[in-house]
Amino acid sequence: QVQLVESGGGLVQAGGSLRLSCAASGRTFSTTIMAWFRQAPGKEREFVAGISWLGDSTTYADSVKGRFIISRDNAKKTTYLQMNSVKPEDTAVYYCAGDSSWRRPATQHYDYWGQGTQVTVSS
Repeated sequence: QVQLVESGGGLVQAGGSLRLSCAASGRTFSTTIMAWFRQAPGKEREFVAGISWLGDSTTYADSVKGRFIISRDNAKKTTYLQMNSVKPEDTAVYYCAGDSSWRRPATQHYDYWGQGTQVTVSS
């Protein structure tokens, strides 16, 4: 089992930056892929970004490409989401997720999920 805990959410002004962290514990070698998802009020959860175990493969949703950066530090068992040039439409609860296989990051099943951290972007 893997436990995931997100942190770093909060209130930020449009155009600003925020860094989210996802700390993992347990069988972290099972997290071949780590990803970030988000869910805004009244909307379905959507994929934001994914990263492979070595960090040599990353993928992003078109809506965040060029603004957000996903990274991971396996020694610290932590995955990050650097959010730059944030927009009000980035307001959502952000979740990290992990799985033992990289298949289709945006749509695949993930075995492990965190509880989420709220990000609010003011205009």
